[in-house]
Amino acid sequence: MAEISDSARGATGKARTGAGTLAGGLKVRQSRSLWSDAWRQFRKHKMALTGVAILTIIILSCILGPFVYTKNPQALNILLSLQAPSASAPMGYDDLGHDMLARVLSGGRKSLLVGLMAVVVSITVGTLVGALAGFFGKWVDSLLMRITDLFLALPQLPLLLLISYLYVGKLKAIFGVENGILILIVAVIGFLNWMPVARLVRASFLSLKEKEFVEAARCIGATTPSLIFKHIMPNVLSPVIVAATLGVGAAIISESSLSFLGLGFPPDVPTWGSMLSVGKDQLPFAPHVAIFPGLMIFLVVLSINYIGDGLRDALDPRSRI
Repeated sequence: MAEISDSARGATGKARTGAGTLAGGLKVRQSRSLWSDAWRQFRKHKMALTGVAILTIIILSCILGPFVYTKNPQALNILLSLQAPSASAPMGYDDLGHDMLARVLSGGRKSLLVGLMAVVVSITVGTLVGALAGFFGKWVDSLLMRITDLFLALPQLPLLLLISYLYVGKLKAIFGVENGILILIVAVIGFLNWMPVARLVRASFLSLKEKEFVEAARCIGATTPSLIFKHIMPNVLSPVIVAATLGVGAAIISESSLSFLGLGFPPDVPTWGSMLSVGKDQLPFAPHVAIFPGLMIFLVVLSINYIGDGLRDALDPRSRI
């Protein structure tokens, strides 16, 4: 009897640690958290891992590249105007004799910064609006959703052009040329792309606020901010993270569109969009001027889309059934 008790206690102890083997050769599965399980699923998505690798290489190149490739992106040499790629200049020169590789690395930092900051703004605003609408319901939900519908009905690109035209001069005078344009572009893109996130978060809150764990927290005296941010919000983060990854690509494309139309950064401040705008005029006789910045935009957006697909599959509970 003592032997049986000892073996039972040993099996119980192994089960509590999350590892080991029960009587009869049955293995005890090690416990996993939500995020470790999501990582396990994400690693199975080969295209998502490829996207992570490509995006990491591009980001590290833009951050560390100027310390390795030390040519000045603002240096002019008319004698080298529109020269094709060579060993000394892997991406060639533009119409003013700028080294294209140096400008691509410098412009990438600004384009990626705009994408990330704009997504932070849109995700923050959308999450707050959706959380308040879904949690409180009634007239708060009705008011916030009508405001959301109003913003959804606005044509984004014409509105981007109008706001940029009206306020770019004032922001330049206050914050300087580069910082003023950066703040304007981030604010405009961020505040015009929060609506899908708000609807997504609202739907999640409507379904979660009636769950048993929320009722239990309310019964033990949890405050409204605690219910929203501590108990419900962590369960809503999965779709928000997916929306954020996909939003970075959309923000980069929006910035590129503004620069392409001449309302983004000035031509002497390199971004991928402004470089593409300049390169379109040289396509017949110097296609490399447009191909390389366009290729960078394509690779970043494609990589982020694959990462978003991988996160969506990894964070979807139905994929683990």
